[in-house]
Amino acid sequence: MDVTDHDDAVAALKRLGLSSYEAKVFVALQRIGRGTAREIDDVTDVPRSQVYGAAENLEKRGLIDVQRAEPIQYRAVDLDEARRRLRARIDDAEERAFGYLETARNELVDDDEAREEVWTIIGRDAITDRVVRLANEAERRVVFGTDDERLVTDEVVAALDGFPGTAVVVSTTPAVRERFEGIEGVVTPSVTTLAEMGPDDRSTRLLIVDGDTVLMAVRGEGTEDCTETAIWSANTGFASVFVGLFEEWLTEFLDG
Repeated sequence: MDVTDHDDAVAALKRLGLSSYEAKVFVALQRIGRGTAREIDDVTDVPRSQVYGAAENLEKRGLIDVQRAEPIQYRAVDLDEARRRLRARIDDAEERAFGYLETARNELVDDDEAREEVWTIIGRDAITDRVVRLANEAERRVVFGTDDERLVTDEVVAALDGFPGTAVVVSTTPAVRERFEGIEGVVTPSVTTLAEMGPDDRSTRLLIVDGDTVLMAVRGEGTEDCTETAIWSANTGFASVFVGLFEEWLTEFLDG
């Protein structure tokens, strides 16, 4: 086994919850099939005195079998079985951790405390994920605006396809509007420039949901493909003011 591959395997097993010694002993047993503490010590840098403790922990995890002979023999379980057991432990740990987090979430937050929360998101994929999530949570109305066809992913289109409320897609780009043509309930008015939607010509996309949530994204200064950054807010004074101004413009535009 290449040294780099060996080290990568050990590092990966550590990320899966094994200690350094446990990971090295497990890898060693995969290489030799079965062996004593001495034989494991011969093919790894784990001190023989530490092999016993690591092997005992691996046995408790169900990752090795132990033959209590003289001397003691160790054998790694089948890789598929090891994979299942490690995954089961991870799933169990995840369930317990997030179960606690769900219980603890906002435990100490005063529900009567008014908070103005404006969140920042960096990166195109992360922003797209948030756009899709907010659109999927909408109940009455969604307004989505962009001039960049690359930002109209299949997930964004799917979020508006079948939406029970009203969806408005605002764009100067015909290709963007065409992505939503034929979808019932989606209105695609044409505008001259997205500057009509806001003062910043670096704007890349805008999302308004149910009149109380807003997401605005801009590209950084420099090249066209530099990092995209967005801010979003829900049920705040900031969102209320911005949405009010935009809805006033949109109403005038559509009526006109």
